[in-house]
Amino acid sequence: MSHGKALQVTYSPDEVFSRIQHEDIQFIDLQFTGLTGRFHHTTISANTFTPEQMRDGLPKLDGSSIIGFTSIDDSDLLLKPDPNTFAIIPWMTENKTARLLCDVYWGGNRGRLSRDPRGISQKAEEYIRSQGFDYSAWGPEVEFFVFDKIHWDVLTPYKGQSYSIESKEAPWSQEGSGYPMGLQEGYYPSTPSDTLTPFRNECVNILNKNFGVLCDNHHHEVATAGQCEIDIKFDYMTNAADAAQSYKYVIRNIAAKYGKVATMMPKPIAMDSGSGMHVNVSLWKGKNNAFFDSDEPDELSQTGRYFCGGIINHSKALSGICNPTTNSYHRLVPGYEAPAYIAWSAGNRSAIVRVPKHLTGKKYAHLKRLEFRAPDPSSNPYLVFAAVTAAGIDGIKKKTDPGEQIRDDIFKMTKSDRAKRGIGVLPKNLGEALDELESDRKFLNPIYTNDVIDKIIELERRDQREIAIRPHPHEFYLYFDV
Repeated sequence: MSHGKALQVTYSPDEVFSRIQHEDIQFIDLQFTGLTGRFHHTTISANTFTPEQMRDGLPKLDGSSIIGFTSIDDSDLLLKPDPNTFAIIPWMTENKTARLLCDVYWGGNRGRLSRDPRGISQKAEEYIRSQGFDYSAWGPEVEFFVFDKIHWDVLTPYKGQSYSIESKEAPWSQEGSGYPMGLQEGYYPSTPSDTLTPFRNECVNILNKNFGVLCDNHHHEVATAGQCEIDIKFDYMTNAADAAQSYKYVIRNIAAKYGKVATMMPKPIAMDSGSGMHVNVSLWKGKNNAFFDSDEPDELSQTGRYFCGGIINHSKALSGICNPTTNSYHRLVPGYEAPAYIAWSAGNRSAIVRVPKHLTGKKYAHLKRLEFRAPDPSSNPYLVFAAVTAAGIDGIKKKTDPGEQIRDDIFKMTKSDRAKRGIGVLPKNLGEALDELESDRKFLNPIYTNDVIDKIIELERRDQREIAIRPHPHEFYLYFDV
């Protein structure tokens, strides 16, 4: 995650309508995020779009058809476009189209839908201000895979289930680039081993120029078969979550343009590293970073330590929001660079919370932050940032100490060594994570309503059951001859 001045582009409603007219925009794509993090849209003709609709909302949404939103007997919702999110979609050239991200409201003047993820993020920003801070800065590091092709057969359960991945970069490829990458050997390779540099270049240009998402560095990640990362500059909470969703949207569409397919699935390849979404966060009072203190070890202030303590204390419950899929827990295992152990450290990537220290001193006070390494990109960034806020502020209010800083490689410790040093382990599966979220949910209540937490648990337990009732293909190898 890169820290520096974020790219702030703001538009008034009048400026949006002026751009629609002067740039000959034909259609407006109204985009919003569902509770599970999926991106949705509906498209309207630009010549029917009015200032009143921008202000009051468009009655275009049946909430019962969006997973997690509403029931069928009470489902009339409004989409209220945010003019600050106006962007022209560059790959829609034949019928020029712009997008606007939308907030979701009840119809009939009943206010904001409590399950609108963007609204939960905005509520978290208000909560931060109520606790004496002016704003927070967030930088998600979203990793993803780009495959040449993916095949799966899951719709014939009585026949069996299977999947296969094709990538020119993979060691199992029959039509490779000639320079395949081994498992866990994909970090920073040069071309021609890295076949995706032109793809990433185009994604960065589009995010920078069209969507106001400032990116600088991009690279191949540790896993083979097209694992990538594009770095996003930090921003305010909701802006950063908007950026993460726009990032996923652009990556998927540009992958399709290249005849490939991109996925945010945390662990698509067995025996290789998975994809994370490391979350960098700091709290600010005016121009002062509340996490920086030059007199403290590692320059982390007491406020930062307490915020860290809140994350550590609630880390198991956070897994139910930050790692919301059954596949998430195939990533959170030792040996594949994913942090499975509940500890914090400066510079130590085997802990779930890291205090980066590449550059130090007052000159770099703006860089002081906590990096929460457990979340993955299958999660909903609006919900993740809000949940981490709730945990961190709880730590500040209760003066929760994060415990001993662990400087050793936790992956190499024995179980008894970890126990002696009080190092816990994240949940081993989604069911455990949801049990933890169920029992430790009160810290979320300043931001999350109970109906939102209940619905998250309900939807994720449904997914858990879908996997639990099906045999795994590898079980045939292990048990067919019993």
